[in-house]
Amino acid sequence: MHKDIYVEKSLMKAQWVIPDVPLDAVEKLARQHDLPEVVARMLLARGIDTSDLEAFLKPTLAKQFPDPFAMKDMGVMAEFIAGAIASGRKIAIFGDFDVDGATSSAILYRFLKACGQDAPIYIPDRLSEGYGPNILALEKLKAEGAEVVMVLDCGTTAYDVIQAGRDMGLDIVILDHHEAEDKLAAANFVINPKRKDDTSGYDMLAACGVVFLVCVAINKTLRDVEFYKQNGINEPDLRLFLDLVALGTVCDMVPLRGPNRLFVKQGFAMMAATGNEGLQALIEVSKITGEITPYHAGFVLGPRINAGSRVHEADLGARLLSGKAGADALIDIAWSLNDCNDQRKAIQVEMERHALRQVEEKGLDQDAVIIVSDESYHPGLSGLVAGRLKEKYGKPACVITFAKGEQGQMEGRGSGRSVPGVHIAQGFIDARNADLIIKGGGHAMAGGFTVAPDKLGDFTRFMNDHVQRQMADGQAHVQTEIDGVVTVQGANAALVRLLNESVGPFGQEHP
Repeated sequence: MHKDIYVEKSLMKAQWVIPDVPLDAVEKLARQHDLPEVVARMLLARGIDTSDLEAFLKPTLAKQFPDPFAMKDMGVMAEFIAGAIASGRKIAIFGDFDVDGATSSAILYRFLKACGQDAPIYIPDRLSEGYGPNILALEKLKAEGAEVVMVLDCGTTAYDVIQAGRDMGLDIVILDHHEAEDKLAAANFVINPKRKDDTSGYDMLAACGVVFLVCVAINKTLRDVEFYKQNGINEPDLRLFLDLVALGTVCDMVPLRGPNRLFVKQGFAMMAATGNEGLQALIEVSKITGEITPYHAGFVLGPRINAGSRVHEADLGARLLSGKAGADALIDIAWSLNDCNDQRKAIQVEMERHALRQVEEKGLDQDAVIIVSDESYHPGLSGLVAGRLKEKYGKPACVITFAKGEQGQMEGRGSGRSVPGVHIAQGFIDARNADLIIKGGGHAMAGGFTVAPDKLGDFTRFMNDHVQRQMADGQAHVQTEIDGVVTVQGANAALVRLLNESVGPFGQEHP
């Protein structure tokens, strides 16, 4: 553990924190690996394992690829799905409406397609259906002939819906990465590295990473039983899916460590020359030229894929990336997503203005967690506006919109964004267990929930108390961690290239 040094606050009132790294250790690492001292200091300050630095700087699929079967129940699940594929049982895909859900759905669809299955993809409408699986969707898939439904990027805590699906005769497999409780939904299998009994250490994965490893496991199982040979099918090259894994991983803002670092580094290397026609169409429509970086994923491609579910058709992103349409249709979908993104921007600007005015007029910036709501808010933009409030005030923030539920009743649908030190999804989970909200969950830094309007006041007080207890003194500490200091002369092009090519890619938990 390094001792932190605190220095003056920045203009944005964030306290600068510089780890106190021993100079002799920096000099030794720099000599051993022929690195500039500022890079050696960065690696040590961030706690990078320098015993195998090559694995960090230059991870390869051959040496650093994770073992899919390390995840709980992966082996038996792979045998189950391989058996379903071999026997021709109809498999359907239910995916979330964000980028992680779209990439997850596209990866699984392309894999099943290579195995001879043309699986339907169901993406719920963000505005009318909300997050997670719902009974009407499962009934629709069953009516269309589905026997097995694979639920992606959601479902771990959808207890009643999954039970209803099983009761109607469906086999259900959940592939997720959201926070799990001691109790799991009653699916045939739940593959989720955040399960309490999962010891794989892959809890950093996005759903697209989980789905990719699931495809690897099923692929091996099919190969072992000679499925491809017996059916005259060419075994799919799963490496070609890494561009989608990289895209979903960056856009879902999961930590860029462990397998994620390998997936993102390899995936972006192949993205400029991607063979995915839908992704290529979106790159062209977005006017990206040259090398594609995590910046393009997070701020150019991702927002466009998300925009479909925010203001138009929820399944546009999955349809684009899965290649379920012809080349001309894919270009049309890419342009539709681009137009949706323009609409989203205009709506978001007005919604942010209203939310900021509400905070200032009601003094909500004095609360431990900022919670705003209004019937005029667009349900598809609550997460983006919550992120804006979090950035401005340096505190966790929730934005609640209102829509009719499955039974026609009005309900509040909220999105929350958090700061380091506050696990916002745990607050939602605890609020659900206290019967203050209908459903809720997510990650430490982001999550969603549904609340009855008459419980909104109690929920607000509960969350403020929950966050205060998490932060001990009720104040979120906004800090900027600094790896080191370099002179203007020292920050040359060669150093920037070294940082990007070796120490990068950068993102969540590796800024």
